Amino acid sequence: MNRVIKLSLVAAAVILTTACTRIETGEVGVRVGFDKQVKPGELLPGSFNQTIIGDVLTFPTKDVNVVLENMTPVAKDNSTMKDLDAVVVYNINPQTVAELYSTKNKSFHAEFKGDTYVMYNYIVQNARNSIYKAARKYEALDMADNRTEMENFIKDEITRNLAEEKLDGSITISQVMIRNVLPSDTVVASANDLVRAKNELKQKEVEVKTAEAEARRIAALAQNAGAIQYMDAQARMKQADAALETAKAIATFKGNTLVIGAGTNVNVGK
Repeated sequence: MNRVIKLSLVAAAVILTTACTRIETGEVGVRVGFDKQVKPGELLPGSFNQTIIGDVLTFPTKDVNVVLENMTPVAKDNSTMKDLDAVVVYNINPQTVAELYSTKNKSFHAEFKGDTYVMYNYIVQNARNSIYKAARKYEALDMADNRTEMENFIKDEITRNLAEEKLDGSITISQVMIRNVLPSDTVVASANDLVRAKNELKQKEVEVKTAEAEARRIAALAQNAGAIQYMDAQARMKQADAALETAKAIATFKGNTLVIGAGTNVNVGK
């Protein structure tokens, strides 16, 4: 009889152990009765809660990441972005989880791997609207350079919307990160064509300025033909003087008679 009692106690202990849910750090629990009604109050991290009667739902509340990918917002120049990816990080006030879960539309929440992310879908929609609104403030090619400004605008916009819905005491937006922002291929191609055209224009401008400078030089020379003839004569005289000096040097070196021109002899060295 004692053995049966002991086995029963062991079995009961095993059942109680396996039929318990432990609330982990960074989340809270909410008890749901067998009647499917949410019980008021939150189950704190570290507590063990039986699930033989009713159930216990766990809600991550700290640094919940909302990932938004493959968005195609319209820029200020009315071009559609090729891709924009972002992450919005939010936190839930643990003391408001039970109320949010029981009073807000169930479509606002999401479930992943056994956890319930309260207000997750609500943040997704709110963040998307804010991102599309932010994109409208910038040209497609300027978004990447203004990423920080866009992130701040999106965060402020979501926070403002939460305040209007009286949710600012329950939900806090801690960070917004734009991970990727790409203009459409047509916008990139047009930008490349514009840069190429500007470079070609600069090259043409240099060629025109060079041609104008050469034309001015030729015109100046044409207006002063006398100066050209004078400079030519001076150059010829310098060439003749140089030739004469060279001839004298050769004659002195050899000690012979140097013939300067036809029928003219110059004796050197005597």
